[in-house]
Amino acid sequence: MPASPVAPVVLGLDPGSRHFGWGVVRRAGTRLVHVAHGVIHPATDGAFAERLVAIEVELVRVLELYAPTHASVEGLFFGKDAGAAAKLGHARGVALLVCARAGLAVAEYPPARVKRTVAGSGRAEKTQVANMVRVLLGLRDLPLPDAADALAVAVTHLQASPALRPETAGSAPRSRQVGVGRARFHIR
Repeated sequence: MPASPVAPVVLGLDPGSRHFGWGVVRRAGTRLVHVAHGVIHPATDGAFAERLVAIEVELVRVLELYAPTHASVEGLFFGKDAGAAAKLGHARGVALLVCARAGLAVAEYPPARVKRTVAGSGRAEKTQVANMVRVLLGLRDLPLPDAADALAVAVTHLQASPALRPETAGSAPRSRQVGVGRARFHIR
């Protein structure tokens, strides 16, 4: 008797050196199910390296608690401040390292794609993304913006990765469209 496939559990990451969002979403059949989310707020009064250590410690704890099978991260958004971009890159590097040590491959999605997947527009505002994440995952309260972005990255990975889409046993894949407002998903 073949083993039943393990339901995918995706850790979504929205890196930042001051506010580092994370979210865990799993697939149950064709449904997306919220598992947990949060924001890491490392102390900003110490050395920058201490912030990175705090991020690493908390991410390891999240991996131990929720045992994700996949990880996804929002791609870098380059602004005009080179110093801020460098710090963001360091925080992102910590995330990639923690995931690699846990044996998780990390998928990367540009911010515009994440917004388009969740809110229907690549130019959606943060509040639109947070509201759609709340609706799609059946959350009672609006998540903090960094956690909402991380959950949106996890949702994007579950929707975008063919290996994570559910298939109907014994027949050709069927597609059905679900969504709220302008955001639509084709679930197989």
